[in-house]
Amino acid sequence: MNTFVAELQRRKVYRVAAAYIIAAGFIIQIGSAVFPAWELPNWTFRLVVVFLLIGFPISLILAWAYDVTPQGIRATPAPGAHRRRNLITLIAIGVIVSAVAGFFILPHALARKIDKSIAVMPFENLSEDKENAHFADGIQDDILTNLAKIGDLKVISRISVMAYRGAPHGAREVGKALGVSTILEGSVRRSGNRVRVNVQLIDAANDEHIWANNYDRDLNDVFAIQTDLAKEIAGALQAKLSPSEKAQIERKPTQNGEAYLAFVQAHNLACAFEDFDKLKQGEQLYARAIELDPKFALALAWYSQLESWILHTFERTPQRREKARTLAERALELQPDLPEAHLALGYSYYYGDNNYDAALKEFEIAQRGLPNESDAYLAIGAIQRRQGKWAESTANIEKSASLNPKDSWPLQNLADNYQVLRNFDAANKTIDRGLNMNPNGVGLWEAKSKLAIAEKGDFSVAEKAFAAAKSIPMTNEEKLRIAGARADVFLLERKYQEGLREAESLPDDLFHEFQQHLSGKYFLIGFARKALQDEAGARAAFLKAKDLLEAQLKQSPDAADIHIQLAKVLAYLGEKDAALAEAQRAAELLPESKDAFGGPEITAGVADVYCIVGENGRAIEVLDGLLSRPSGVTVPLLKLRPAWDPLRNDPRFQALIDKYGAKV
Repeated sequence: MNTFVAELQRRKVYRVAAAYIIAAGFIIQIGSAVFPAWELPNWTFRLVVVFLLIGFPISLILAWAYDVTPQGIRATPAPGAHRRRNLITLIAIGVIVSAVAGFFILPHALARKIDKSIAVMPFENLSEDKENAHFADGIQDDILTNLAKIGDLKVISRISVMAYRGAPHGAREVGKALGVSTILEGSVRRSGNRVRVNVQLIDAANDEHIWANNYDRDLNDVFAIQTDLAKEIAGALQAKLSPSEKAQIERKPTQNGEAYLAFVQAHNLACAFEDFDKLKQGEQLYARAIELDPKFALALAWYSQLESWILHTFERTPQRREKARTLAERALELQPDLPEAHLALGYSYYYGDNNYDAALKEFEIAQRGLPNESDAYLAIGAIQRRQGKWAESTANIEKSASLNPKDSWPLQNLADNYQVLRNFDAANKTIDRGLNMNPNGVGLWEAKSKLAIAEKGDFSVAEKAFAAAKSIPMTNEEKLRIAGARADVFLLERKYQEGLREAESLPDDLFHEFQQHLSGKYFLIGFARKALQDEAGARAAFLKAKDLLEAQLKQSPDAADIHIQLAKVLAYLGEKDAALAEAQRAAELLPESKDAFGGPEITAGVADVYCIVGENGRAIEVLDGLLSRPSGVTVPLLKLRPAWDPLRNDPRFQALIDKYGAKV
């Protein structure tokens, strides 16, 4: 043996073995990262590893037999004694080392981290009664909701997967678009009290079936199907299921089949966020579900969320505010650990009270119970930016966008963050992500237009967006937004006649769902007429806006945005003291110290009021502060905004432009 060891040293076999092991390890490390990125089949990587294992004893034999010399590769002189035995020993050692590596070390290198991501596609309704489409949606939605409660999975939100309903698609296409490794497809057939559900789990990388199953149960057992499916999928993706997660997905939301069907229909209607008529139908069906099962906590929670959304978007009334809070609290009384109920209570604090600390606490509880819920991350991010926590807010909104890649709303919120921070490059890239996915997104084009104006004073993007909007089907809310945006742009361009025409072309009855926006129409008319030196027409429009705003304040006395709008109207009506009082009231209700995101908008409105009433020095002081910290105010807007025209000839205003112009 001593002779054998000496021969290994003389022939430099040790060096070759060490070099081979280092090189092979490096190749395996690189291959484990590169092969999946190139979407190469698993067997190609395994084949490389097998070749490396076989090559080890061969390299030892070659090192024994040959040596690299200055004269080239030469056969190594070998002593006659024990030559055959030493060679056999060397081969045996090489084979044993390769075997040990193959069985004990390399499986860890070969093992790839499983991508535990999934999209639950819309289930096909195979029932003869087409009304059962709601039932099929309910099965899909409940499976998705159960999976979303498993923290070890990444589950794409309902809004993003519903974009594929009725549209032909392949697993690879969906996997790439949604950023998931697996797709769950299924169909539902209901006949009387019998339900048959067929499902298949598909590998999105190669369009191959991982497994398929079917369930044939009574209607009362439909929740058991959803629970079993969630467990099977978690098992197939090797996702860890905590005891609390297991308890959540095993809990039946209701024992009443009729209440469940009403809830499913309500949930579908509640997703039509901008269609007030559908939302009101959803209200009725949620109420029906709760009437049939007063202990249906999940229905109470979603009903509360719907009321908060209507309060925020359509009707700011004390009745809706109280209703949203009561429904959320009832849900939590029934199920204190129900994450959807904590989410609902958070929205009632957020939209109803502007109580950001209380809302954030509830949203964080909800997020822990709904680790894949896009809305929870978006809500947390929305609160954090109001607290001035921009990095944390951006991270959470980005997480929301990753879980809901087909919905432009998280991306618009993300772009808002970047715009307030004046990071226009990131903001534009974010909006472009959304436009690549949805070229006809009205909100995305609106955001891109505002970015171009705020960054460069460029109106060409807005003109392109308005031209494209003519061929895009829009809801009433979107029509109002586009018309309002067009009027705003005309005013920024000093095209007052066109702005007036745009504002006056909107009939008042178009605002029946959006009464809070009607005052904005008359404010625009008043401003345009004043710019056109029609003092009588301007005064009539401003008085109309004043009446509408005062009526809104009776319903929402703590709404800072209504107070600041009323302050501007009063300023144009020549009521200086009342205007300054309203501006101060708005700033007290929503100071920047309380809201770092919405507060600057109120502060900019205060600057407007100071300009209108002739307090130029105070206006410049306010604008100086806004330009020095995160806000929507930029130097291009400083130059463009008509409300600040009275400052044009003030040298302090030009100094302000010079001071901050280099930073843009």
